[in-house]
Amino acid sequence: MYAIIESGGKQYKVQEGDVVFLEKLEQEAGDVINFDKVLAYSNDGDFSVGKPYLKNVTVSAKVLNQGKNKKIVIFKYKSKKGYRRKQGHRQPYTKVQIEKIGK
Repeated sequence: MYAIIESGGKQYKVQEGDVVFLEKLEQEAGDVINFDKVLAYSNDGDFSVGKPYLKNVTVSAKVLNQGKNKKIVIFKYKSKKGYRRKQGHRQPYTKVQIEKIGK
């Protein structure tokens, strides 16, 4: 059994028990989230696709923690001109565990 959900403008294929890193959500650790934007659902050969979303399928997940990824360094450089720019960025994420997929 799996489902394809949409969160933060991205699509994720999830199964029960999966741990997924999503774009940052405004939830605290320990909270339960219900995703209602389910694009597709499969259960033992029964496959359903929404237009664009399925109305009767929800995915519930538990927030494990909030965090930031490793730093990404952005370095711009133009040769022989003395132009150098260095910038860093750490993308925030929400770590969730999928608990239940159902109708």
